[in-house]
Amino acid sequence: EKLGESLQPYRKNVTLACKTDAKNARDLRFDLENSLKKLHTDYFDVYQFHSLSKMEDLEQIFADDGAIHALDKAKQQGVIRFTGFSAHNEEVALKALELYDFDMVLFPVNWALGIGKMIGERLAEVCWERQKGFLGMKALAHRLWLPGEERVYPKSWCKTIYGNDRLALAAIKYALSMGVDAIIPPGNFEQFSFAAKHIDECVLHPLMAEELSYLQQETNAIGDQFIF
Repeated sequence: EKLGESLQPYRKNVTLACKTDAKNARDLRFDLENSLKKLHTDYFDVYQFHSLSKMEDLEQIFADDGAIHALDKAKQQGVIRFTGFSAHNEEVALKALELYDFDMVLFPVNWALGIGKMIGERLAEVCWERQKGFLGMKALAHRLWLPGEERVYPKSWCKTIYGNDRLALAAIKYALSMGVDAIIPPGNFEQFSFAAKHIDECVLHPLMAEELSYLQQETNAIGDQFIF
């Protein structure tokens, strides 16, 4: 509601994205209309399904009364310019791209997950081949919190990189090396500002072999504390 009031004079100068948890058409229409009203706009540049984690999510969304039908209609009407989804499961993300011609994907493109578990590589390749927008979240995630560890950012469910510029820069470069169109940094001021300040440097000076080796060492040090 606060953003909607502030955004009105600048709406045409920004790209505005929104998400929905809806799985059926009725709920999606309600969420869409409610968000349009609160944000004082008559269209979204990007509208996404939020956090597709299980195949059951896709079964519901693509059912006869599923949310995909309302999403597609809104796109045809121009209420949504581009469609997408966020996911934390690579198999689900790949399946979603088979079922519908989404325009973009928001997925964890995290150095530890990629190096330690090879998560994200297949999706990155598919997005490149099909020319889909590929947004990388969790680029600056580090690991899970350890039991009893002081939480510098207590609202974060995982430990993010802070106080280690070398690791943060290498992590951003890793995400860029995976072909993302943009990264989504943590929302706190310090880390978001760090990413904004150094993004040009990371683009101009891509990931080097020594930085990749350093990320490999950090991945090994994480042990079994991957974010998922």
